[in-house]
Amino acid sequence: MKKIQMEYQNNYIRLNREELVELMHESMSYRRYKHVLRVEQTALYLADKYDIDMEKVSIAALAHDYAKERPDAEMRDLIISENLELDMLQFGSNIWHGPVGAILMKNEYQLENEEILEAIKAHTIGSPTMSEVAQIIYVADYIEPKRSHSGVDKARKLADKDLTKTVSYITRQTLKHLVKRENKIYPKAVETYNAWVVDN
Repeated sequence: MKKIQMEYQNNYIRLNREELVELMHESMSYRRYKHVLRVEQTALYLADKYDIDMEKVSIAALAHDYAKERPDAEMRDLIISENLELDMLQFGSNIWHGPVGAILMKNEYQLENEEILEAIKAHTIGSPTMSEVAQIIYVADYIEPKRSHSGVDKARKLADKDLTKTVSYITRQTLKHLVKRENKIYPKAVETYNAWVVDN
């Protein structure tokens, strides 16, 4: 996969790409930061392939894990103060960091574009309705080059052919994994499954 260079033009965020990259570098561990860069490159490859706004995709990919390593107490406080769905509090930071990250990017960096915010919010459990930008981040986070979990090779092949089928496949694999491990399943993940797997 050749590296795709980006320059921001459309003022979706008050940072240029280099500043956004530096913000992520400062906001997370080096391991998480390298993951974010791989997700961005994977997402840009898919955006180019499917003719989807590459600037929106780049911003969403770079920011998708902005809240991932924030303290649980900080995330809990934001969920309550921002009137997010309180049933999230029964789950952990894997569920919280997407919605909280979207709120932080909006509040701290005046990121207002709904497609980008939705993509950050929904990148872990998806949503019954996802824009193409959100679909790309959901897929790119699952298939970035260092991922090695069961089913990832099939997901990568599917991603080269059909974005919607890839979302469906990833959703099915994620639910199977959670059921197999007897994990508590966030209801929104079931809604994603019903919309993308059962109804497709």
